[in-house]
Amino acid sequence: MRISLMRLGLLCSATALLAACAGTPKDISLIPTQTGDITSKDGVFTQPLAIDLSKPGCKGTCPQVQVNSLVFPGNRTLTQYVDRELASMAGFDSRVAPNTSTQEFIDYYWQQAGDRDQIILAAKTRYRNKNLTVLELGAWQYLTGAAHGMSEIRLVNWDNSSNQVLSFKQIVLPNQYKAFEQQLREAHAAWLVTQDAYQDNPEEYRRLWPFQMTDNIGLTDAGVVAKYNSYQIAPYASGQPELLIPYPQLRGILQSKYLP
Repeated sequence: MRISLMRLGLLCSATALLAACAGTPKDISLIPTQTGDITSKDGVFTQPLAIDLSKPGCKGTCPQVQVNSLVFPGNRTLTQYVDRELASMAGFDSRVAPNTSTQEFIDYYWQQAGDRDQIILAAKTRYRNKNLTVLELGAWQYLTGAAHGMSEIRLVNWDNSSNQVLSFKQIVLPNQYKAFEQQLREAHAAWLVTQDAYQDNPEEYRRLWPFQMTDNIGLTDAGVVAKYNSYQIAPYASGQPELLIPYPQLRGILQSKYLP
């Protein structure tokens, strides 16, 4: 009898444990605990879109357009969003409508471009899982006679379930914007010491290139990445700086569902 009771007790304990495990989701956050090389295999399906064009009918030195983008089979909304965002980033003329597609922009561009003008539009995934698709959209443009090309980078956090962009205010708690800025300042200070020009003359560098707050952020498996464009916090030669804030430093600052 004693042995039977012990077995019954063990069976009840095991049953309770299994029930508890079954009732608790493995990942309650939208940022899984797995590393990026695993989670990047999940999420929306992508296909590359590559276009390399010169102005039709042009001979000699001609304006050029290159597109290295993505399409999302089965997700027309996201595909159109990326296409229109790239067109808006490339549009250097206010007469280009806000919802212009890249093809409509290219048709317009051929009418306006100088002989040596060039535009490169690009989209790539920075991070993705079943819940989120984080994209980096880029536009590089060279205008005839300019000293160098100019570029813009935008990070996009796409919620796969609602099929919409997540804004900065949806990711950061409403009363924690200043706290987020402070964490970004600390990440900026750590980045500064890696820059040779800063080490040569810290005071002059800070005067010329002071810290700036940005809401151009992306969620990743390691933390939140803030991306800056040329001339925002560093000279052109520094490219487009990235600052990373690890998730442990963002507890109580981000919405809990965006913390692993």
